[in-house]
Amino acid sequence: MPDFSTRFSRRGLALLVPALAAGLVISACSAPGSDQPSSTGSDAPVSTELGTGPITLELYAETGFPLVKALADEFTKQHPNVKFNIREDQFTVITENAPRVLASDNAPDIIRLPTMVDLVKDDLLKNLDPYVAAYGWDKFPASQLVQLRLADGGKVRGSGSLYGLGLGYSVTGVFYNKKLAQQVGMTEPPATVAEFEELLAKAKAAGVQPIVQFNKNTAGINFPHQALQNQFGDPAQIADWIFQKPGATFDTPAALKATETIQRWAKAGYFTKDANALDYATMVGDFSKGGGLFMFNGDWESGNLDKNMAGNAGFFLFPTEAAGGKHVAMSAPNTFGIGARAKNPDAAAYFLNWAHTDAKAREISVKVGGSSPGGPAELSLPPVTEGTVLAETLKASQQLGAENGAVDFTANATGGIFAAAITPELQKLIAGQQTPEGYVKAVQAEYEKELSR
Repeated sequence: MPDFSTRFSRRGLALLVPALAAGLVISACSAPGSDQPSSTGSDAPVSTELGTGPITLELYAETGFPLVKALADEFTKQHPNVKFNIREDQFTVITENAPRVLASDNAPDIIRLPTMVDLVKDDLLKNLDPYVAAYGWDKFPASQLVQLRLADGGKVRGSGSLYGLGLGYSVTGVFYNKKLAQQVGMTEPPATVAEFEELLAKAKAAGVQPIVQFNKNTAGINFPHQALQNQFGDPAQIADWIFQKPGATFDTPAALKATETIQRWAKAGYFTKDANALDYATMVGDFSKGGGLFMFNGDWESGNLDKNMAGNAGFFLFPTEAAGGKHVAMSAPNTFGIGARAKNPDAAAYFLNWAHTDAKAREISVKVGGSSPGGPAELSLPPVTEGTVLAETLKASQQLGAENGAVDFTANATGGIFAAAITPELQKLIAGQQTPEGYVKAVQAEYEKELSR
């Protein structure tokens, strides 16, 4: 959810995105920035030849998402001399551990990036500009890479040198159960936020759980929160805050209105009663079994839902506040970077390029990852079966691109904002232990604290 960088994890998630909890023991670490290769030098020669000698790529990924392993397995199938040692952790654990992991003597070659700014400032990520030139990544659509660029040693995000690529480029929205939708009188996706809220009330009155949403370990309710925030104000203000532009703030009327709406939904019982005890995997399982009408999530679940809810799952972009408005949605690469201490940086870059350009890899990104594989604009998307939820999410992604409505996840604003403020404060909010005003001020306070370090 994806990061649910950039998905929220899966992509994200980001997507920023969530998964099962796990621990990682770090050894032989040094302080970030100490005695490390510089990540900013972009003139070093690189090789685009993989070679035939044995290579083991160390890959640190987010747990609970099968795309990375599927791509790694296919890459090894095509290149038998390359093996992968994959370590996985929950998104919030990666967020906390990334600096120490990248600074260690056994730093990963490829790492799922929770955020890039602090890692670039501390010289922990490899500048990918030499590979941009060698592989022609500058021919990729600019919008595909803008979230992955930083200038002036990480001070300015959204321009400058490239520090990551996506393994899938995701879009978020709302999945729905078609049978339950019919039961509550939903004949087509809602066109406005007000129509969406009417459906929530109808579902509740009909004894149908309106929204199945996790909020344990990582704040899955940040998905609907930002979906509302995107509509209640200028998404450019949200992007400025995420990109750390001077003067940007989270304490806005749009964020407050979104938080008030989330609180109202919680009090009305629109969210799963035990959302703070519900993890990501359980949420997806409950939704798949008919446990609720809606689930806010990303396209990475498309293939899974087509398998477990064949013909019964649909997807739509979160509606606009006013009828006929342009859609806005969290959309981000499932960002991976190359560690400054990576032992096999050229092979890591070869793999990242392969994932964007190889026909089989692109098919895996769509069918397993459920999202666009990115890459050169002239490469067509792998075919998908009409009538599937995967076809709907890909169509939604194209629509979002045409409306220029993609915005990064607020969870990616700083390295610690998601774990230190958004998650605990949203948990308190829906439990009745935090006010909407207190929430937005707490998030902004943590943001300012992190930027002052």
